[in-house]
Amino acid sequence: MKQITKPATLIAAAGVVLGLAGTGSGASAADAESITWTKCEGTGLDPRQQCAAVDVPMDYSDPDGRKIQIAVSRLPSEKPSARRGALLLIPGGPGGVSLEDPSGKGQKLPQEVRDAYDLIGFAPRGMAPSSTAACGLESKDLALAKLPWPAPDGSVAETMTTARRIAGACARNGGELIRHISSANEARDLDRVRAALGESRISAWGDSYGSYVGSLYSQLFPHRTDRIVLDSNDNPDPTRVGRAWLAAFEVGVEDNFPEFAKWASRPGNPYRVARKAADVRPLFLRLAERLDREPLPWPGANPAELDGNVLRQTMLNSLYDPDDYPTLAQMILATRKGTVPPVPDAPSESMMQNAAAVGVGTLCNDVAWPRSVAHYQKGTDESRAEFPLTAGMPRGAMPCAAWPFTPKEPPVRITDDGPSNILLVQNVRDVATPLSGARELRRAFGDRAVMVTVNSTGHGAYLANGNACGDRTVSRFLATGERPDRDTYCA
Repeated sequence: MKQITKPATLIAAAGVVLGLAGTGSGASAADAESITWTKCEGTGLDPRQQCAAVDVPMDYSDPDGRKIQIAVSRLPSEKPSARRGALLLIPGGPGGVSLEDPSGKGQKLPQEVRDAYDLIGFAPRGMAPSSTAACGLESKDLALAKLPWPAPDGSVAETMTTARRIAGACARNGGELIRHISSANEARDLDRVRAALGESRISAWGDSYGSYVGSLYSQLFPHRTDRIVLDSNDNPDPTRVGRAWLAAFEVGVEDNFPEFAKWASRPGNPYRVARKAADVRPLFLRLAERLDREPLPWPGANPAELDGNVLRQTMLNSLYDPDDYPTLAQMILATRKGTVPPVPDAPSESMMQNAAAVGVGTLCNDVAWPRSVAHYQKGTDESRAEFPLTAGMPRGAMPCAAWPFTPKEPPVRITDDGPSNILLVQNVRDVATPLSGARELRRAFGDRAVMVTVNSTGHGAYLANGNACGDRTVSRFLATGERPDRDTYCA
C-alpha cells in the first residue's frame, strides 16, 4: 500500500517541560517491559512479521500518569548469527504509519542489512491501531486541494475560516490526546520502544517527515543511537518547523517541474501534452487560470468540481515520483478538452480523519504559528508573484493559525552535540523536501553527519527514486558502519 504522502497530511491536513527538551525523558533499562508478540493482522505480510503494543506516557511531564499504546511490528533478523540490533523504520507524514514496512519496503533492503537487523515498524501516537485521535471534521474539510490553497484571486479569507473550523473541531473532538501529539513526543515514544525491545542502542531509517523525527531522536537520545540514516530531509529550523516544510513546496516545484516538462513533451510519449518542454509551463498556468474561472463538474469527487487548485494539487502529488507523471498529464489532456479524468482512488474517510488529526496536532503543537490574517495574505501575495505554479499555497494558513492551545514546550534545536553516526541521503530534485532544506539540516548537525547528494528526481532517495551510487553508500553504512569521510555527490 502506498504510504500517505506529505500533501495528504499537511493539507488534509514550565521548568519540567523545558527539562524534557534537553534530556529527552529517556527510558532506562528499568523502564523496559516485556513485549508480547502476536501474529499481525492484515494481508500481504511476511508470515514471520509479529505485532505488539508498548505502553508510553501520554504526557511526558507526568510519566506516571495516563498511558497510551504504541502499536509496533517486527520482522526478525534473517541470520541470527549476523544480527547487530534493531532498525527503526520511521514513516513520513505527519500522519504516516510504518507497521507494514518490515514486510514492504524493508524487503528492498539488501540481504546483509536484513541479516543485521530486526526491522521495526510502528504507528505513531494518534495513528490507528495505536491510541487513536480524530477531529470529526466535516467531509468538505477533507477535500482535495482545500487547505491551505487560497481563492482564485489570492484571498486567504476563506482559508482562515476553514482553519478556524478545523482547529475548533480538533479542540472539541480530539480529547486530551491531541494536546500531546508532537514530533518530540514521537521521538520519546521511540525510545520507550527501544527500551521495550531490550536494545541499549538502536539504528533508524527515517524518511521524509521521518527524517525530522530521526533528527529529534538523535538530538534527545544521542547515547541511544547506533547507525542513523535520514532520507529526504526536512529543514529543522526550530522557529518555523512545519511552516518551513510547507514553504519548501514553492522551491521544490520549481526544482522539479522542468523534469516533468521534458517528459511531457517527449516524442513518442502517449501522454505528450506539448511539442516543446518550454511550452508545458505556460500551458499548465493557462489551464489552471481557466479552471479558476470555470471549474468543471467532477461527479463522485470531493469537491465535486475540478478547479485550478485541484489541478495544482495534482501537479504537487505527481511530482513526488516520476512514475506518477502520467496522472498529471492525463488531467492536463482532459481539461484542455473540457472533460475530466476518472476520479482517483482515495483513502477511507476514517483513515483521512485519523491522518488529518495527527497532522494538525503535530504541526500545531510543535511550534506556535502566526495568527494574523494580514501575515498570511502578505506571504501569499509574495509567493504568488514569485512562484506562480503553486499560487501562494506554500505560505498559506493552516489550522495552526487558529489553534487554541499553546505548545507545551519549545521546539528542539538540532545541534552538533553527539556521536558522528548520521548519514543523510538527499535527491537533488525533490518536490517535498528540497535540497536547500536538507543542507540546513546538514549544517545543524555539523561533524555529526555526512550527506550523500544524489543527482536524481523524486521524493525518497534510498531504494526509491535515487540511484545505484546512493543506494550502495547507504547500504554499506547500515551493514558495516562504513561511511564516507566527507560529503559525497552521486552523479
